[in-house]
Amino acid sequence: MRRSPFLAILTAAALVVTTACGSDDSDKPAASSGPDKVTTGVIAIVDVAPIYLGKEKGFFSKRDIDLTLTPAQGGAAIVPAVLSGEYQFGFSNSISLLLAKQKNVPLKVVANGNNSTGQDGNDFAGLFVKADSPIKSPKDLAGKTVAANTLNNIVDTSVRASIKKDGGDASKVKFAELAFPDQVPALQGGRVDAIFVVEPFQQAAVAAGFRKIASSYVDVAPDLTVAMYFTSQKLLADDPDLVNRFTEAMKESLTYADAHPDEVRTILGSYTKIAPDVREKLVLPKFPADINRQSIDTLADLAVADGLLPAKPDISSLLPS
Repeated sequence: MRRSPFLAILTAAALVVTTACGSDDSDKPAASSGPDKVTTGVIAIVDVAPIYLGKEKGFFSKRDIDLTLTPAQGGAAIVPAVLSGEYQFGFSNSISLLLAKQKNVPLKVVANGNNSTGQDGNDFAGLFVKADSPIKSPKDLAGKTVAANTLNNIVDTSVRASIKKDGGDASKVKFAELAFPDQVPALQGGRVDAIFVVEPFQQAAVAAGFRKIASSYVDVAPDLTVAMYFTSQKLLADDPDLVNRFTEAMKESLTYADAHPDEVRTILGSYTKIAPDVREKLVLPKFPADINRQSIDTLADLAVADGLLPAKPDISSLLPS
């Protein structure tokens, strides 16, 4: 299997940590009469709608946080930026954070990000094949190739969970790394046998007439916590009050987003290029204020069983107490 770009970044992150952890008290934030300027690294996807909505609603400003949201390509850019202090907080999927923890990267989860709907067949992500494919269910993927946006990460783990649940041999599925926008054409052209996509690319798969054979996030665990917000251990030690205020603002943002799906669809237009008619059709994630800790534990067990993690990391020290 190809090595995940995220795994490579963890080694580089250790070098950043060496410098950051060598800082003395002179590096601590100076007292200021104005709000704290906070930059958070995000990915321009549906999953981060609550933080954009929370900023618009003033949930951060009322806690003296002047929030700047900086879109990045993914964890490979966000993790080192948080460790170096360029960003104070970041957003990443749960498997990437488990990988970081296993590598002793000094990160700390501070808030939930988004969850599966928990509804098989009606989740914001799915495993698709062509309508006339001989693949009828996940167990038929043995020896077949599935497109994943990143290798050795949450897609691999989730798809394998679907295969195992269906009674198949998950060790025999193959994965090809393809960006989400390239997956529908790849399946249409026969270059892969199945694709795993999230919204809004799921709507493109539906429009292409593809058949959903699994809601893999649902197969991993009920109400799977798919992604979370995190900070550096250094910021947590230097300014725990800021971390607490950010966490409170995120919880309020998540609760509000979960209760106001129409406003979630509207805010998507401010930071994505998803057309209004597509936004109306999206299956939105769930945005609970609290992390589903049991689902993270299950993810870790699956990652160890698949060989993605050599050993189970200390989840209690990664997640908020």
